[in-house]
Amino acid sequence: MPKRAITTDKAAPAGGPYSQAVVAGDTVYLAGAVPALPDGTWVTGSFAEQAHAAFRNLAAVAEAAGASLDQAVRIGVYLRDFDDFDELNEIYPQYVKGDTLPVRTTLPVPLVGFDIELDAILYTGA
Repeated sequence: MPKRAITTDKAAPAGGPYSQAVVAGDTVYLAGAVPALPDGTWVTGSFAEQAHAAFRNLAAVAEAAGASLDQAVRIGVYLRDFDDFDELNEIYPQYVKGDTLPVRTTLPVPLVGFDIELDAILYTGA
């Protein structure tokens, strides 16, 4: 089965020459979602405001692929400041639910100009 690219205007645009997501068989690969609006302007402010914006973008791209974050098997979280880890854990269950939670990796990285980036792999098969 060929792979296909997913794009949506309901999420922030890709920040470079890559797809917002790629569907390959029963798997959806979501590119990094950042705290930006669909028009490309950045969400500034508190960590919570940025995290909610990034999660909304990730969810919008998942939806455009015909899936949801409830089908995530892996989520990657990249934090500018690892001190935001506890607040992330308070926000996370608002977007990622289900009986079988995905695996997750959370890493501190030197993000410039924003506090969080997220990516995910979804499984849409049986």
